[in-house]
Amino acid sequence: MLKSVRKFENLHITCWLLKDTFWVMDLKVPGMIMILPTVFLAFYITYRFRSVPSEFYHNLAVCSWILANTVWMIGEFFFDDTLRPYSIIFFCTGLLVLAIYYLFIRNSAKESESTDVV
Repeated sequence: MLKSVRKFENLHITCWLLKDTFWVMDLKVPGMIMILPTVFLAFYITYRFRSVPSEFYHNLAVCSWILANTVWMIGEFFFDDTLRPYSIIFFCTGLLVLAIYYLFIRNSAKESESTDVV
């Protein structure tokens, strides 16, 4: 499965870099266009890894990060940077997802793996 998802991860990184490059160059139309493939690929990769907890939770955090980035970019482009507080919500959501994974999910996944070995 990893090999089949890897090409989407590489494409996703390319889309993400393009979106952020257009943002920093203040190119509104290309930046806005790149939102759709970037967000779609992030959620698609997350969905594909739904059965692998470590990958799923980390990719879910990436989705939150990209949504935060997108809200921030739209705010800078069209709303005099007044949407930044809303982007903070998405950044914090990503951190919360990772905290849940490391505090609760990761340890229980390790325990179930170690009992499967017997």
